[in-house]
Amino acid sequence: MSNAAVQSKPAHLKVLAIIVLAFGGLFAVSGAATWMLVAGNLAAEKVTVADDAAAFAGELVDTPWEAWAQADIINKHALEGSGGKTYAELDREDPARATVMNGSFLRASLFTSVLAFGVSLLVFGLGVVCIVAGEALRRIAVRLDAPVAAKPVVQNA
Repeated sequence: MSNAAVQSKPAHLKVLAIIVLAFGGLFAVSGAATWMLVAGNLAAEKVTVADDAAAFAGELVDTPWEAWAQADIINKHALEGSGGKTYAELDREDPARATVMNGSFLRASLFTSVLAFGVSLLVFGLGVVCIVAGEALRRIAVRLDAPVAAKPVVQNA
């Protein structure tokens, strides 16, 4: 391997480190921004978790846990109103069908927000991993770029 090829490795590693760090920052900011956007939109709806929910009763729905709790209690109420039958099991003429259908739509919307929270957390986590990996690459590149003390040449007598 030529001396030029060895000397260019730290430069390539530095570029790779910068790219990984940039993507890490982008992912972390995007994930956090998405989380806040979803939370803000949920809060703007001013939905509170039902008082008879298993958890978070009376809380404003603006986190994935509260959205899950509200979706769960909506399902419980819908099943109580339909005699334990789901939307698909109800007869077309059953008056409870419209209520159960609305409950299903509300639950789907809440579960979509839970999914959005999860994806935003995943993207944020990937950003943190990229930042850590990029910093590790940068430190390796700096060490490779540091001058190495010359070894004395031993001559055979």
